[in-house]
Amino acid sequence: MSEVDVAKVEELAGKVVGDVAAALSLYMAYLGDQTGVFDAMDGEGRMTLDELAAKTGQNPKYLHEWLGSVCAAGYVTHHADDDTFSLSPEQALVMAREGQPACMQGFIMAVVSQYEDHEKSTEVFRSGEGRPWGDHSQCLFCGTDRFFKPGYAANLIDAWIPSLDGVAEKLEDGAKVADIGCGHGSSTILMAQAYPKSHFVGIDYHAPSIEEAQKKACDAGLTNVEFAVATAQDYPGEEFDFACIFDALHDMGDPVGAAKHVRESLKEDGTFMLVEPMAGDTMGENMNPLGQIFYAFSTTVCTPNSLSQDVGLGLGAQAGEKRLTEVLNEAGFANVRRAAETPTNMVLEVTG
Repeated sequence: MSEVDVAKVEELAGKVVGDVAAALSLYMAYLGDQTGVFDAMDGEGRMTLDELAAKTGQNPKYLHEWLGSVCAAGYVTHHADDDTFSLSPEQALVMAREGQPACMQGFIMAVVSQYEDHEKSTEVFRSGEGRPWGDHSQCLFCGTDRFFKPGYAANLIDAWIPSLDGVAEKLEDGAKVADIGCGHGSSTILMAQAYPKSHFVGIDYHAPSIEEAQKKACDAGLTNVEFAVATAQDYPGEEFDFACIFDALHDMGDPVGAAKHVRESLKEDGTFMLVEPMAGDTMGENMNPLGQIFYAFSTTVCTPNSLSQDVGLGLGAQAGEKRLTEVLNEAGFANVRRAAETPTNMVLEVTG
């Protein structure tokens, strides 16, 4: 055994301490979100502990300890000159402003869901068996929708669809659209609201998510959208002008079969938009915080879901454009082009 470098041990141990602090800070941020403390502070300026306790109805002893943690993390500001606390506009955007692209609470909720199910995740990892999406905590479904929805709201209508050749014009005139793996339906509803002349079909194999999507569409008063429980390999319908899959192809057991069915359900001149997590083509290119996060979720959510289904290809959440293109080509699509991107997603235009 080679001699241990004490300095490197101390460096790594120090990093772990920082990671533990970050993990606990996320948990504290979750508590602040779920109990409404961040919302209570938003726009109020400096508040004393007693003022915050009075407004929230929270136990001041708990609030005192909670504030110590989130202030040390930088999530809330502590003013030492008068021992008050405030939420800056920037902190409010990240911690409290639901629906804003910068709000991280959906991401945090999804992280908390993984700890909630840690015993199952450990057994699945040990056994090598699959685990379907529906076997996870409800917190994961809500957190995933809550995280992705603001990004879709900021980019889907104004950037992603316009980046595709002729698709926006078709949708404006009236088109038939399939949104496969739609989850709670946020992407489907956004498109249905933006293009009232088009008809949208949201498809997902997880029945509880479809129920939630139907409720949201009903609440929005939409008449040009419907939802169906089906898999990506066997959903009904044909002659679609446009089909899309948002952050879900890599979760599927048979992504080639899914993409093939998409191709068969499209019109000859139809377009398939595939939105996937941003990733390089090799693991070495993904050695960054985003890659760290996506590989982690892929370990406990995405890959187990794929392995629970037929074929069980297990693409993983960091498949990269090259591997995704291979899958799409194998499914029969001739043309794949990266049409747009954000720091977290790549948008592929797939035709032919």
